[in-house]
Amino acid sequence: MQHDPRLLVLSGQDNVAVLTATVHAGECIQVAGRAIEIASTLGLGHKLALRAIRAGDDIVKYGFPIGFAAEDIALGGHVHVHNLSSRYTTVEITE
Repeated sequence: MQHDPRLLVLSGQDNVAVLTATVHAGECIQVAGRAIEIASTLGLGHKLALRAIRAGDDIVKYGFPIGFAAEDIALGGHVHVHNLSSRYTTVEITE
């Protein structure tokens, strides 16, 4: 797959890439061989979807599931706290 050189993908299992540099709102970058327009400026360490991800699907970064999609995420979409539920912070309360 063709990706912008500012996207870091470490595993073939990854469905998100990590930005290694800032991308600016309105800029077009290559994500999985497609030109995607970035909606808002995103900095180092932010994640973009490498494919469409359905609500409930695992988010996989560096070959490891880090959480699940809280809503549908489009190819090239920003993956962050607004649409990612962490597996690390989920607390089950029992009485």
